[in-house]
Amino acid sequence: MFEYAPAPESRSIVSIASTYGLFIDGDFSDGKGTFKTINPASEEVLAEVAMAAPEDVDRAVAAARRAFGPWSALPGAERAKYLFRIARIIQERSRELAVLESLDNGKPIKESRDVDLPLVAAHFFYYAGWADKLRYAGFGTDPKPLGVAGQVIPWNFPLLMLAWKIAPALAAGNTVVLKPAETTPLSALFFADVCRQADLPPGVVNIITGAGDTGRYLVEHPDVDKVAFTGSTEVGRQIARSVAGTGKRLTLELGGKAANIVFDDAPIDQAVEGIVNGIFFNQGHVCCAGSRLLVQESIADELLDSLKRRMATLRVGDPLDKNTDIGAINSAAQLAKITELSEIGSSEGAERWSPPCSLPDHGFWFAPTIFTGVTQAHRIAREEIFGPVLSVLTFRTPEEAIEKANNTPYGLSAGIWTDKGSRILAVADKLRAGVVWANTFNKFDPTSPFGGYKESGYGREGGRHGLEAYLA
Repeated sequence: MFEYAPAPESRSIVSIASTYGLFIDGDFSDGKGTFKTINPASEEVLAEVAMAAPEDVDRAVAAARRAFGPWSALPGAERAKYLFRIARIIQERSRELAVLESLDNGKPIKESRDVDLPLVAAHFFYYAGWADKLRYAGFGTDPKPLGVAGQVIPWNFPLLMLAWKIAPALAAGNTVVLKPAETTPLSALFFADVCRQADLPPGVVNIITGAGDTGRYLVEHPDVDKVAFTGSTEVGRQIARSVAGTGKRLTLELGGKAANIVFDDAPIDQAVEGIVNGIFFNQGHVCCAGSRLLVQESIADELLDSLKRRMATLRVGDPLDKNTDIGAINSAAQLAKITELSEIGSSEGAERWSPPCSLPDHGFWFAPTIFTGVTQAHRIAREEIFGPVLSVLTFRTPEEAIEKANNTPYGLSAGIWTDKGSRILAVADKLRAGVVWANTFNKFDPTSPFGGYKESGYGREGGRHGLEAYLA
């Protein structure tokens, strides 16, 4: 294995203030209290952030309601100009925003720089293109915006999930109140500055920070017309119950336990790269992660040998080092959950393996891990771990692979690895998953819809389909 000299990205590119307020009606204001956001790689405090109280949420929703009339009355081409402007500013500030994201989230800089930020800009460019073509989107000849959208996003892709939510909402003529996750609020607050830089009219985008209570008050607010949530299935259930009967539109993108299926005719080295990308990308903090590997029995030993060799080359450490493959776990709470489920996997009889790697002394870290000898009864095969932990199961026939892949309450994504196009089509057709990748994994594009079935939620984000959730 090559020894790489450190290649740190400069922290000086981003200037983080000591405190941040709530972004309401085009200005920052104080909340009723504050909370700290920390760097998960070092546990240092990055900033104090305002905690929004119910009256702050009221102010934000009222600002969005006032802005809705003028914003929705603008011709689509005029709204598009603002979205194009936001996209270009994001591109211009992409290095700064990538460093900020890695500091606040813990993900490797090469992922925030090469994956997250280009996709963020691409979503705004893409939906800017739709803003004056809504009548051709297939949702009626004169589709209308819904009104005020309350949006709650998770901590695993803070800026990208913001783009997935805000870009189609604005293109369709809605106004937005967005709540980022309490462990990763900074990139959303920097986006507020991007909105001001783009001269976006006050109140069109409002950003309120806080914990679960803030999000609950936003979701349940009587003057919110549309709720969009990405996060855990348990919270999604609570939101669905609270919204039921109110007339609010709702989209949910929740958890997953994706099967990555490798058939005996698959190119092994290519499949191994896809497996590694499927479960170790973003420390496994991915709802569509390929966390269950289903490998055909006849090639299981060969594939696992190759996978272990590849895992031994993964570099765990400083997220700002450009050589780092696996960064820090986002929070102490998430690390505790990953650790607990991994220990349960061992206690239930699965065989645990991690490559030798030294973890930093400070921060939240977990070595890339695989479990073999896993059955469908194991909790690690059924529950979403949301970390760099892979459960390996085997199968003999395509029918068995499909049955095992579908044996989950989730239905967000799946992967198929085979040399036969006919097998890809036949198996994909039988998998109950919103997204099925063939001979690749974790490929995203703003033109492609994304979303799940069953306990993975409902509704689609991205593509033409992503507009439907924001149009009446």
